[in-house]
Amino acid sequence: MKRKLSLLMLLTMLSMVGYAAGLKTYPAPDGAPLNDDFTLLVRQPGGTWQTVPTYLWKVDNAISGKHSVENTSVASFDFDFSTGQAVELAVVSRRQRVDSCRVRPLSYDIKHTVNGDTIRFSLTESRYVSVEVNGDIFHNLQIFANNPAPVVTKEMRKSKSFIYYGPGYYDLGGDSISIPTGATVYIDGGAYIKGWMSVYGARNVKVIGHGMVNPERQHEGIMVRYSDNVVIDGPFTTQIPVGGSSSVRVRNAKVMSWYGWGDGMNVFASNHVSYEHVFCRTSDDCSTIYCTRKGYAGGCRDIRVTDAVYWADVAHPIMIGLHGDINKNEVIENVVYEDIDILENPERQIDYKGCIGINNGDNNLVRRVTFQNIRVESLSRGGMLFNFRVCYNKKYCAAPGRGIHDIYLRDISYNGVKPEMSIIAGYNEERTVKNIHFENLRINGRTIYDDMPEKLKWYKTSDYAGIFLGEHVENVTFTK
Repeated sequence: MKRKLSLLMLLTMLSMVGYAAGLKTYPAPDGAPLNDDFTLLVRQPGGTWQTVPTYLWKVDNAISGKHSVENTSVASFDFDFSTGQAVELAVVSRRQRVDSCRVRPLSYDIKHTVNGDTIRFSLTESRYVSVEVNGDIFHNLQIFANNPAPVVTKEMRKSKSFIYYGPGYYDLGGDSISIPTGATVYIDGGAYIKGWMSVYGARNVKVIGHGMVNPERQHEGIMVRYSDNVVIDGPFTTQIPVGGSSSVRVRNAKVMSWYGWGDGMNVFASNHVSYEHVFCRTSDDCSTIYCTRKGYAGGCRDIRVTDAVYWADVAHPIMIGLHGDINKNEVIENVVYEDIDILENPERQIDYKGCIGINNGDNNLVRRVTFQNIRVESLSRGGMLFNFRVCYNKKYCAAPGRGIHDIYLRDISYNGVKPEMSIIAGYNEERTVKNIHFENLRINGRTIYDDMPEKLKWYKTSDYAGIFLGEHVENVTFTK
């Protein structure tokens, strides 16, 4: 049963509804699906409370190995964090009594208090967080505390290339919005679009604003295909794949999927793609980099991800390699993942485990990849940290990969129950894994390095890290 708000709490809320400078909330449009598991209020310290709508979204509960859809909650508001002020949040649990609570990612170290069924905490910068009552990670509340959205000016409205979705509910009837060259699409924070968007064969395109794009079925929400110079800034949707494209920037975006093969932010055969300050909770891989796949052709170069929260309810938070054209000897190179929080990796199939995965097939070569400042939370539902393999996965590949070379892992930390054994393995003498360099790898507070004083001489350093080094692996180092 839904828990009722106390009369005192209701009267307090109703008497404090108002507008505070620097803080913006968006009423939910009629027709948008809502969820009353939680009530969320926000305010500046000493100011008036504003109620933030909590929307119904879906997530994948695959804890039994099968896909099962659960109803979760999401909420979004804007605040000008550049002022140096904090924003206060009050989360009232209505689905269940609060016996315990956590606010994740844990690395944010967000201090919270619990009074009855109300959880309170403050934020001093734009954060995407999960509020979880009594360890319930499926009926939780995902909160997107955004920096202010761009202002819609009169000049923007007058432009023929400006497409504005103001506050309201838009049902596309299962169809898509096709975005042409030179267009700027603005999705207001109070807009809910039932459908999807397509940037196809276009140049100089922007999709901005903090509204929602939800196909409400198994489909990508915003697709970028065969396009150049594209910016996606701010929306919340199901998936944002980039294929056959160049110079694409995705920032301040949030994706959540619940269906099979619901990857979050894919890169297919694209170059010069960046992701900044993003959130992915997905029913498959959160972030992937592949070569030729789904009609897109070529390798991938210059891909960069910074400041991301990854939550894979199935499969990998990070996955590189696997798909390509076996006749083209394609390359994935110059890739950086930096400042990443990984919350979950409960995959049951060994072939698809790994918080950080490079599974290389189809004659691809993966080289010059850096992972740095990555924090992995407890893998209490199962999972491994690293899975680097030159492999021949006959289900998805027509040949093994050519190699995984020059991989740098700096400041990787894990805290939690003992993870499953990680794997680093080559394929044969020509298809090797080589030059894998760990620097400041910390597992439950213990730094793993080649000269650690407790290391027995006949042990490999990888034994202390729980990493199996297979055949055809060369030059794996661990430094402090």
